[in-house]
Amino acid sequence: MLPRLRFPEFENTGEWKICALNKLAMRINTRNHDNLITRVLTNSAIDGVVDQSDYFDREVANPKNLENYFVIDKGDYVYNPRISATAPVGPISKNKIGKGVMSPLYTVFRFENHNNEFYEQYFKTTLWHHYLKSVSNTGARHDRMSISSDSFMKMPLPYRSEEEQQKIADCLSSLDDLIAAENKKLEALKAHKKGLMQKLFPAEGKTVPEWRFPGFADAWEQRELGDHCDMFNGDRGIHYPNADDIVTEGIPFINAGDLQDGKVNLDTAKKINRAKYNQLGGAKIRLGDIVYCLRGTLGKNAFIDNFDEGTVASSLVVIRPNGIDGRYLFQVLNSNIEYRQRTICDEGAAQPNLSARNLSGFKIPVPAKEEQKHISMFLSGIDDLIAEQTQKIGSLKTHKKGLMQGLFPSIEEVDK
Repeated sequence: MLPRLRFPEFENTGEWKICALNKLAMRINTRNHDNLITRVLTNSAIDGVVDQSDYFDREVANPKNLENYFVIDKGDYVYNPRISATAPVGPISKNKIGKGVMSPLYTVFRFENHNNEFYEQYFKTTLWHHYLKSVSNTGARHDRMSISSDSFMKMPLPYRSEEEQQKIADCLSSLDDLIAAENKKLEALKAHKKGLMQKLFPAEGKTVPEWRFPGFADAWEQRELGDHCDMFNGDRGIHYPNADDIVTEGIPFINAGDLQDGKVNLDTAKKINRAKYNQLGGAKIRLGDIVYCLRGTLGKNAFIDNFDEGTVASSLVVIRPNGIDGRYLFQVLNSNIEYRQRTICDEGAAQPNLSARNLSGFKIPVPAKEEQKHISMFLSGIDDLIAEQTQKIGSLKTHKKGLMQGLFPSIEEVDK
């Protein structure tokens, strides 16, 4: 059992071995007697171990009924059997935030060796998934793996000298640190743009912005959005195309999940054939349009500049600028989103909803055409920086994924 990539000093040191988890770690089942600990933690697929109140914005567990919960220390590992798109067999995460209690639905374990960063990185791969699938109960709930604690603790893990394992962990951890630093840069760019938009667009109740480009002094007008665009609703009842309609190279069919940072992610968007596109009678997209989310993540939107033909699901509306700079309108729609949602949402709905009708009546600030172009070009330049930084982070993540596939040996391939 050999990994495809190996550091030079370990190339001739022999094969890796397989060791059961219960030989390397012990299961933690200490209960929270007398409710002595009130800090409730949870294990999310994306954020790892976090405070439950922070993750859900509220307390889910009853703070007076935590006696049956497991006590977990910093450095312990947690398996959450809840499956999701990002964790198809549930996530295993290391607790890095401190002592707390975990739901008895989770499996908590502690490695005997405190230098276990290697396994922290290993559990970020998919190399252990096949074992859990093989021992899970096929009759379990569709959203949760059903595995006995004994079967879980018998999970086979790759095992080698501590020196080689630590070398791999250090390599991958340094990439994690770099990705975290680049993410901070990305968040700083987004915060910078948000601050600029607060200065470049009139504040609530004002008619002119605080900052203006030299040479512009005319008053701004407040007009309804519908005066400067045409709107087309997505096809009602058409959420996803049928499997027969989806092709590798075709016309994009856009859903809300495909809108990312003001762009349409064509890698996630489904492609439909020409016959299906012609059949759909809803909103058709063309270059220079804006797609806007009416339900779910209200106000989420994208400017169409990377393809010239497409259509959208019923949760989106297509906004076609008319008599106004399209990129300026896109930037306006990204400013003060919270206020817009609060003022034009349908009242009394089970969940917040917008409609093309009430969106059309929203007041937008409109300066002269030349000033519109100055503002849109300036903010679009920052959008380009944000896109470049996002792409850089994506490349780093892809690089790390490739390293992980090479540095860890595959137990599944050995089994075959």
